[in-house]
Formats: sequence, structure tokens, C-alpha cells
Amino acid sequence: MNIKLYTTLGCHLCDEALVMLQILQAQHKSLKPEEIEIADSEELVAKYGIRIPVVTSDISEGDIGWPFTVEELSRFLKLDFAGKKC
Repeated sequence: MNIKLYTTLGCHLCDEALVMLQILQAQHKSLKPEEIEIADSEELVAKYGIRIPVVTSDISEGDIGWPFTVEELSRFLKLDFAGKKC
């Protein structure tokens, strides 16, 4: 599964989203999220600048932007989730 986390340096919400992805990764070993720095692209800044963190996946339509919970993220990624709330 191809998962991208659109982020930028110093974004504490992005750090929270990464922790959520790591929680899901602990349960689904094949999950390999890729962090994409939006500041490296004017196009990405225009698209995601006020919405980060944003997660996309090759198995889900669209994207999920902040705010979201680990449960909402797992549903977006079509993954089972069993664990503590984040």
C-alpha cells in the first residue's frame, strides 16, 4: 500500500499524524508511509499548505486532512484497528 503523509518541518500536528501512522504500522507491518515535505514544492504548498497534515493512499479515493483520529485514519486506509485511542 502506497501511503503519503504531506507534512512540513516544525508541524506538531504532522508529528501527531506520524505517530498515528506508526500505531497502525505496528499492527500492519506492510504499511510503509512516505513523508512528503510540502515546502519543497510551490504546487504542494498551494494544495496542502493550510490543510496539513494530509494523508493519501493508493487504495482510497481523495485524501484525509487534519483533524482526524487514528480510528478515522484506519477507516480511510481500509485497515482494521484494535488499540488505544490516540
